[in-house]
Amino acid sequence: MPLSRLLIIVIGFSLILGLIIWLINSIYRLYIQVSFTAPLLANFLIILIIGLLGLLIYAFIYYFNQVKSNTFRKTRPQHRRNLNFKLPEQKTEAAQENLKAVRRQVQQIQDKVNRQALLSRSHEIEANLVKGELKVVVFGTGSSGKTSLVNALIGEIVGNVESTMGTTQIGEIHRLKLPGVSQEILITDTPGILESGIAGTQREQLARKLATEADLLLFVVDNDLRQSEYEPLQALAKIGKRSLLILNKIDLYTEEEQTIIKQKLQARVKDLIRDSDVILIAANPHNFALETGGIITAEPEIIPLLKRLAVVLRAEGEDLIADNILLQSQRLGEEARKIIDRQRQRKADKIIDRYQWIGAGVIAVTPLPVVDMLATAAVNAQMVIEIGQVYGCELNSDRGKELAFSLGKTLVSLGVVKGAIDLLSKALQLNIATYLIGKAIQGVTAAYLTRIAGKSFIEYFRHDQDWGDGGITEVVQRQFQLSRKDEFIKGFVKDAIAKIVEPLTDSWEEEQLEITRETIQQEPLQQQALLEEDDW
Repeated sequence: MPLSRLLIIVIGFSLILGLIIWLINSIYRLYIQVSFTAPLLANFLIILIIGLLGLLIYAFIYYFNQVKSNTFRKTRPQHRRNLNFKLPEQKTEAAQENLKAVRRQVQQIQDKVNRQALLSRSHEIEANLVKGELKVVVFGTGSSGKTSLVNALIGEIVGNVESTMGTTQIGEIHRLKLPGVSQEILITDTPGILESGIAGTQREQLARKLATEADLLLFVVDNDLRQSEYEPLQALAKIGKRSLLILNKIDLYTEEEQTIIKQKLQARVKDLIRDSDVILIAANPHNFALETGGIITAEPEIIPLLKRLAVVLRAEGEDLIADNILLQSQRLGEEARKIIDRQRQRKADKIIDRYQWIGAGVIAVTPLPVVDMLATAAVNAQMVIEIGQVYGCELNSDRGKELAFSLGKTLVSLGVVKGAIDLLSKALQLNIATYLIGKAIQGVTAAYLTRIAGKSFIEYFRHDQDWGDGGITEVVQRQFQLSRKDEFIKGFVKDAIAKIVEPLTDSWEEEQLEITRETIQQEPLQQQALLEEDDW
């Protein structure tokens, strides 16, 4: 023991001893003074003082033990965890709320198959909250040695370890237990990515799906990352997938080459994966042939991976499960929203289709001198109200008229009306007789502009009655550009001829036939009048 520390102990002990002697002497003198006048009171006072001192000493000892116990719990290594672990409450509650919201959304889905599929997946995610199993997914190209890695991890042969592409056909799941990790670990060996053919593409889609559902991803490569490998790794990192990058087959490289490749990998993925998560292994090393003819069987070199796995899963296991469950619930909610959005869009398109031809027919029958979007049916207020109802927005008649008028002014101010007339005039000249162009152009143009307006309102209601940062102008311009593509114009003009031009043609032919009939009927009268005039 150092001399300075021994000196401090001696001085402290002497001070405490002196204080005790002083306290005893003071109590004795107090007792003598009081006992002369009231012996009974003196005895009671001594007992009270001694009791208070004992209580004070007990409180001091209890407080010292509590501080010592808390300090020990904070500083001792966490080698063992409580087997009845609990996921982080905030993330778990968020996932549960997301699942409730998803189920409310799912009730709006009309397709029974999609509705049941999403409900089943929501129940699976909820069940994972209770199980608390760690899902580790092995991901990479078909020849990187994924199955060999799994075999080495679990210590027994569980699959075909040939190096040919396409060995693993489906996601194969195996159970693993690591010392110090309380949760059960499920290792999933996925099909390889970047395989050729339809079957290879299907297996890759399965592999990517399994990877997105992992708590922890082991991305296996056998050399520096190719761009085709980097892209899926980057995509998985963007959605928040925790990953370890495993360089397998290091027995094929010298130590110098291993160092160079590792440094390249760390530099390549520095924004996605931390340096300590780039790990070198040899899951199924080649055997060595001796000069004497014997063969030395090489043992797998996966200790660095096992150590890193243990460190990551001990420190982050519960958070990884909670993060993944939260991510899966959010992705499920996004998928439900997309299905509902497509469902709503189909309904809204039917409304637009109905109103564009109704308005076009009215204008074609009673054409105005010019196509003025503020005066015609380019944006019908009732159409706006019905589209709003599809997206859960209840609008009154005044609000519908206000929105229709606002968008009509935008169509005129941007020159969309003139552009539509020019565009459709050229298209119609190639498809109908000249004598019908003037009469049909207004109706067809009105239908075309009604469609642009309706599509613009779909964007407005999809974004909770908001035109976005670019305002109504940007939305209308974007819809106009989409509607002037050649493939759309061809289909639109074909429909317009069937719904507008052909009825006009039939009407015109009937008018001509009626005129002919009247002319024929009037000819005898005209001839009789001429004869009478000659006789006179």
